[in-house]
Amino acid sequence: MAEIRESGSDLILELTFLEKIGAFHNSIRVPRSSLVSVKETDDPWVGEDGMRGFRAPGTGIPGVVMLGTLRLKKGKEFAAVYGKRTAKVYEFSSGPFRRWIVSDRSKESGDLAL
Repeated sequence: MAEIRESGSDLILELTFLEKIGAFHNSIRVPRSSLVSVKETDDPWVGEDGMRGFRAPGTGIPGVVMLGTLRLKKGKEFAAVYGKRTAKVYEFSSGPFRRWIVSDRSKESGDLAL
C-alpha cells in the first residue's frame, strides 16, 4: 500500500511494485516546502475532500480501487485509494500534482490492497 515518507527536505509518495503498474506511474517526490495542508477524509470517493476529475492514466473500479492520475481543468491530482478506508489528502502549492489522496494504511479494514 502506498506510503508517505520524508527524505531530507522532500516528501515521497512511495508506491509498491503493483501500484506502479496499476497507476502507470512511479513514486512521486516533491519539496516538503510546497505542502500546504494535510486533511483526513472518511470517504475519499465523494465530497469536497474526495477525488475529483477523471482518471487518465491509471486503474479505477469505483468503490474498490483508484490508482493514478486524476485530471481536472486546474491541474492534476494523484490517488492511491482502496475501498472504504479513510484517506489523507495532501495539498501542494507547486509540483506535478495539486493533491495526493492516499488511503490511510494505519486503519486497515480488510479491503483490497495491492
